[in-house]
Amino acid sequence: MTTSSTAPIDHFAAKLQGVAALPHLGVIQAQGEDAANFLHNQLSNDVLLLRVGQSRLAAFCSAKGRMQASFVVIKTAPDTVLLVTSLDLLAQTLKRLSMFVLRAKVKMTDASSQWQLRGLLGDSTPAVMGSAAPWQTIAQDALHTVALYPAVLGESKIPRALWLAPSGLALPAGAEVPSEVWQWAEVMSGVTLVTQPVFEAFVPQMLNYESVDGVNFKKGCYPGQEVVARSQFRGTLKRRTARVHSPVALQAGQDIFTPADPEQPCATVVLSAARPDAQGFDALVSGTLESMQAGWRADSAQGQPLELLSLPYALLEDI
Repeated sequence: MTTSSTAPIDHFAAKLQGVAALPHLGVIQAQGEDAANFLHNQLSNDVLLLRVGQSRLAAFCSAKGRMQASFVVIKTAPDTVLLVTSLDLLAQTLKRLSMFVLRAKVKMTDASSQWQLRGLLGDSTPAVMGSAAPWQTIAQDALHTVALYPAVLGESKIPRALWLAPSGLALPAGAEVPSEVWQWAEVMSGVTLVTQPVFEAFVPQMLNYESVDGVNFKKGCYPGQEVVARSQFRGTLKRRTARVHSPVALQAGQDIFTPADPEQPCATVVLSAARPDAQGFDALVSGTLESMQAGWRADSAQGQPLELLSLPYALLEDI
């Protein structure tokens, strides 16, 4: 069955129900009485006021405001905060964070082997989360389930959640969902974590992080804070992330072009995945607002046209 790129996903919704392994993610643990305060001074979101059992989205930036990593931040105990992040950036991110510990009473470790991560998709999510809003967390003993932004296409919405539990606990019940399908659902949510191919490519607003509760403009300083704040409050945002549909495969880090200015790339692929019904590919692309309206092409200005899809959430306007 063929479908337009904006048609509802009802016809392949059965593939979007169940539990997915998340081998592309890992866990950094910050433990010690200064754990929350230390991370509060390093990340784009408020960690100091994060209560046990709560979660946040946050970015870790360079001094120039460029994202070196991003996390789902989960406070699991008064002295323990977990950072769920892209596995391909975990080692270098852990090393860099550890450089800033100095005299703070906190120990940073790779805790990936101590935790199980699963993605809940479709009916598996409401069974655990009910109607929880994104970043709300259901904590049961040592088990934590974080509501994520849903996958949206047309009028259809597929709930998503991140399930995290200590190794050895029974896995959540549900049909097995391929990791590739989970990646597609992540694309269609419009919210993703930074990966190695786009290391230091974006300030948080270029990935729409300020619009999905990933940036707190009222908190204190952190690396790159002045650049991030200036981009927002001086109206200098020229790049945003959009969802696109493509007839050809795209890869994270790939350059995108526009016929209006064919000599140089105008956008970058952030994340791409095949559509579960084999009707092409969907991707998140971050690029200039001007070129977005002029039209994007894959590989070159003469490449395959990319169809712009609407975002599933509203963008926070420049201030």
